[in-house]
Amino acid sequence: MPTVYIDADATPRACKEVLFRASDRRGLPLVLVANRWVKVPRSTLVRMVVVEQGFDVADEWIAAECQDGDLVITNDIPLAAQVIEKGAHVIRPRGEELTAANVRQQLAMRDFLDELRGGGVMGGGPPPYGPKDRQRFSNALDRWIAHHYRLKD
Repeated sequence: MPTVYIDADATPRACKEVLFRASDRRGLPLVLVANRWVKVPRSTLVRMVVVEQGFDVADEWIAAECQDGDLVITNDIPLAAQVIEKGAHVIRPRGEELTAANVRQQLAMRDFLDELRGGGVMGGGPPPYGPKDRQRFSNALDRWIAHHYRLKD
């Protein structure tokens, strides 16, 4: 049975709420991974894993634990590339599905934008997470559930 791993440090609260509801409705096991405790509902299906402080420690834990067919929720493109190689699926919090066909392009774009920011050409971050982002994420999650997860009766 597939498990959903959530890079919880960087996943917006609204996105996590969608996942908690899906877990409750569909019997979907969730594992939230972060370097600090994150509030989760009391459920036998939801597990919180707190890893040590450090750069990419949560990402490394997710990459080591996820398996073929699991789902990973992350904005971290290098983590996405790692888990896709293992056969896992990836959805970003804004609803974009990453696959073997598009993750390398995303990785190249990430590196390019890092260079621009490092050179002072570009600044700022993504816009605030809003209702349209939440809806796109919810739709992408529903598609994944319909295609990859045996639904609970």
